[in-house]
Amino acid sequence: MASLRRYVSGAKGPGKEPLRLAGLFAGIGGIEVGLHRAGHHTVFLCEKDEAARSVLQSRFADIDFEEDVANVRGADLPDLDLLAGGFPCQDLSQAGRTAGIGGKKSGLVSHMFRIVDELVEDGRAPRWLLFENVQNMLRLDQGKAMAFLVSELSRRGFSWAYRVVDTQAFGLPQRRQRVIMLASQTHDPASVLLTDDAGDQLDLDDPDNERGHGFYWTEGIRGLGWAPGGIPTLKCGSALGIPSPPAIWMPDDTFVTPSIRDAERLQGFDADWTLTTALPVKKRSGPRWRMVGNAVSVPVAEWVGHRLRHPKPSDIWRRPWKTDKRWPDAAAGGPSSSAVWEYDCSKWPLLVPRRSIAKFIQEPELLSTKAASGFRERTFRSNLDLEREPVATFLNRLDEYIQKRDGDIDELRARARHKAATLAAGGSLRGGGGAVVSP
Repeated sequence: MASLRRYVSGAKGPGKEPLRLAGLFAGIGGIEVGLHRAGHHTVFLCEKDEAARSVLQSRFADIDFEEDVANVRGADLPDLDLLAGGFPCQDLSQAGRTAGIGGKKSGLVSHMFRIVDELVEDGRAPRWLLFENVQNMLRLDQGKAMAFLVSELSRRGFSWAYRVVDTQAFGLPQRRQRVIMLASQTHDPASVLLTDDAGDQLDLDDPDNERGHGFYWTEGIRGLGWAPGGIPTLKCGSALGIPSPPAIWMPDDTFVTPSIRDAERLQGFDADWTLTTALPVKKRSGPRWRMVGNAVSVPVAEWVGHRLRHPKPSDIWRRPWKTDKRWPDAAAGGPSSSAVWEYDCSKWPLLVPRRSIAKFIQEPELLSTKAASGFRERTFRSNLDLEREPVATFLNRLDEYIQKRDGDIDELRARARHKAATLAAGGSLRGGGGAVVSP
């Protein structure tokens, strides 16, 4: 993928010197690859997942590794300028356990602060801290996760800034919104994260479906994951390791899913980034999908990397934040936790031209009749507004697709009515096939 540098205002010259970075919870290296593309250098990586670690070790040669963040000691780290961590999101995401920042997984971020303290004590404090996580952390438990991060940073004398950014802004047809947070004791994080703004980019529906429409075939009752011209967020798959990539209604009225190679490209990696000799897995196996679904989108980190080398004063309008509501989508503060400013900026720092999902994917795979039928049966039971266009046309085309593959729409309707009636009578549904249990 072409560099984002030409889209970052003021990033024409060499800029500030490259940074040496250490990546905790590194996954498959989304943050590190992006920062590399902006000219920075990785000196240390930590990742506990064996499959992800095998990818890192095959892609980052001659770099020190540690498996468990609990075993990382500041005194053992090489000199570094930036400590990064896309810490685990399982306890913070809507699809996860939502145990909160104190959960077993997401609570591991506390080790980042311990390591910072050890580096400070050793006289080698990093200039920057970088965090990444899901947008849900701003509202889960009244924003306790963000409050925890701000509190820990403030009492250590860090200024901080964060912003929700959308992967679509960087030229990839994937609607993926994540919180990016920077902190520093010596620099202004707002001059990095809160400068660029392309404004809200509303992606209007495509009535003739010339660009393709993404949706979650695993849903259908509470939502569709409707994404004109792109796909909804790539996920990790099921708890059993079963891949569940979004589906796409293509302009030729077929229904497909992206291959794992397409998914890697949708995150900004090269195709087959997760295919290594140390991990001889099949094309659609769970580990690769899980790793890609967990990854940080590479161009998001690249944008941060360019801005770190080319900061500029923020001219985005701001106002004092009222703490009686959920955390805003963009904010900054100083060492005093009481000084919090809400910034009026969008989730689109840049506006990089993107290809539609129909043109982006290179190796589409047909959505199975079973998957398509399961989705359609759930829509029959939902209370969603399915009469609006182009959703109504989409469902008609899906019916035709199912029937051409020997599916029975009337049977799906009848099954949906039976399940709805059973639930209304106090019964329950169980099993992957939706078996009915009478009250």
